[in-house]
Amino acid sequence: MNEKRTPRLSCERARAFPIEKALAKLGHFPIRTNDKEAWFLSPFRSETQASFMVSKRLNRWYDHGEGIGGNVIDLVCKMSQGTVKEALRIIGDDNSSFLFQQQPCFEVEQQDKIFVKEVKELTHYALRGYLNSRYILFITAKKFIREVHYSFKNKNYFAIGFKNDSGGWELRNKYYKNCSSPKDITHIKKGNKKLIVTEGVFDLLSLLSCNEILEEDCDFLVLNSTAFVSKATKIIQDYLTINLYLDNDSNGKRTTQKLIKHSNNCLDKSSLYQGFKDMNEWLIGNARKGLGQKARDVSLLPQKQTRFTPDGCKVKKK
Repeated sequence: MNEKRTPRLSCERARAFPIEKALAKLGHFPIRTNDKEAWFLSPFRSETQASFMVSKRLNRWYDHGEGIGGNVIDLVCKMSQGTVKEALRIIGDDNSSFLFQQQPCFEVEQQDKIFVKEVKELTHYALRGYLNSRYILFITAKKFIREVHYSFKNKNYFAIGFKNDSGGWELRNKYYKNCSSPKDITHIKKGNKKLIVTEGVFDLLSLLSCNEILEEDCDFLVLNSTAFVSKATKIIQDYLTINLYLDNDSNGKRTTQKLIKHSNNCLDKSSLYQGFKDMNEWLIGNARKGLGQKARDVSLLPQKQTRFTPDGCKVKKK
């Protein structure tokens, strides 16, 4: 009997993956585009004029600000600060941000820029209901997130918004996981020497919903994408203690090891939510089982909710 071989992604097939889709999956969308090329704000730095060009015909990119360019493998290597072998694994990993197969996901299809129209204090009951369904304390969440109304392809949407250090927004509601350009980390500095690192905002909010004391004792770093691990390695150098609450998947484990390699002060805290993908899944799982004082609080338990479309309209019962 022949041994079953594990399929591996070749460099040739990986290079065929569209650069525009790779950038879209990381929250970078073109400022202007035509049939031949697309121009982006550079994913490697903060800028106000687009200097990053993608040739649609050649499927190549060139950063005029740094004078460098290449194919999609080169791009993933630079953004992840990894090797070609690691880049091939990321591009070919069905669980990663780079998917070869077309998925019914809103953000994959985006080719136009998201326009943020209004940012305000979170008040909409549909969004508050979404927080409630994920067992996040509203009194904690409202300190870090906002209600963001935005447009895409002449349609209006609203979502929970979490702002990054470059002015872009991570956008979440019950239906869509989205983001506005530019994509970046979110570093919340309060002058503490203890840092908590999470992949996403809901992991941070889950931690604070369980232990509000952390808000006073720690600074926070939300990666918003593990592609920004190189930025994180520079930030963690200023802290005496770094607690890592990254996802319990292959990508999260790799990112954890990279950060530990750069600082002996890093501590892997993922054992806390062993058996769950991330901190929020752990919180939901324990809350549903009725474990822990926070989980038993009736204010955390999701109530029967009205269904809404992404633009806030009620779904009529048939």
